[in-house]
Amino acid sequence: MKIFPAIDIKDKKCVRLVKGDFDKKTEYKMSPVEQARKYKDHGFKNLHIVDLDGALNGETVNLDIIQEIVKKFDLKIEVGGGVRSIDSIQKYTDTGVEKVILGSAAIKDKNFLKKACEKFPNQIALGLDAKDGYLSVSGWKENSDKLTLDYLKEVNDFGVSRLIYTDINQDGMKQGPNFEETSKVADISNCPVIISGGVSSIDDIKKAKELNNKNIEGIIVGKAIYDGDINLDELAKEIDA
Repeated sequence: MKIFPAIDIKDKKCVRLVKGDFDKKTEYKMSPVEQARKYKDHGFKNLHIVDLDGALNGETVNLDIIQEIVKKFDLKIEVGGGVRSIDSIQKYTDTGVEKVILGSAAIKDKNFLKKACEKFPNQIALGLDAKDGYLSVSGWKENSDKLTLDYLKEVNDFGVSRLIYTDINQDGMKQGPNFEETSKVADISNCPVIISGGVSSIDDIKKAKELNNKNIEGIIVGKAIYDGDINLDELAKEIDA
C-alpha cells in the first residue's frame, strides 16, 4: 500500500479545503517546499500535489514550486489541478513528475484523455471525483450527468496508468474514505486505484490494507496530517508495511 501525503497549493501556500470549497479554506504556515522536505525526511516515497490555482484557471500556475520540489527531493510525484492541454502535461513531465492527473478535461473530452495516454504512456493518471455516484468537474463546482462507473467503462481501455477516486462528500471531512465505492471502482478498473478523501486516522490506513483488493495501489492523506490527527512518525510505519 503506497501512502501519498498531500500538498495542495494556493497562492504559494499549503492549504486544505472542505469538500473542495474555496470558501472553506485553511492556510498552513509551512511552505509547499518545506512540507515536501518534511515528508521526505520521514521516509515517504510518494507525493500527491494539487495546484488549486491551476484548478481554478486551467494553467500550470505553480509549476516553479513543483519543479523545485522535484529537483530537491527524490520523490515519486503525481500532480493535478487544471491540466487541460497536451502542452501542460508536457511541462509537468519535463520537470520530472512521475504522473500527471487529468480530471475535468478528460471527463468533458474523452478524446483528450485518449491522446494524452497515447503521447505519454504510463504517465497519465485519471482523477475521478464523485458526488452521490456522479462525476463532478471544474474544481467540483459542476456536477456532471455521468455516472462514475459508466464513464470508467467507456475509457477503461485508453491506457490510463493510475486512477484516483475521490468521494467529494468525504473530502476534508475526516470521517473516513468511502471504501465501499472505491472497491467497486477498483473491481472494474484496468489500472491500479488510489483511495482519496476523508482519511481521518491511522485506522483508515489499516482498513484500506484490510480491503485486500489487489487493484487498490495506495491512499492519499491530507487534512488529517495538517491538523495533527495523524502523526507522521506513526504514518511512516505504514509505508510498504
